[in-house]
Amino acid sequence: MKLNLQLFAVPFRRTSKTKKRMRRTHLKKEVGAITICPKCGEALRPHRACAKCGYYKNEDVLHVVKDDEK
Repeated sequence: MKLNLQLFAVPFRRTSKTKKRMRRTHLKKEVGAITICPKCGEALRPHRACAKCGYYKNEDVLHVVKDDEK
């Protein structure tokens, strides 16, 4: 009778909290890039139309309904 067993490597010692955290120091989230709309000054992600004024690449591409127009 043949057993189908897989043997895995087992660590000799437990990894300490300090060593584990030192290894994971580069695994953190970064803040994405933010640009400012040249027309209204609203903060937005790069290469996207402004949700406040609809401005993108020197032209109005979105028709944004303002509170005054409702």
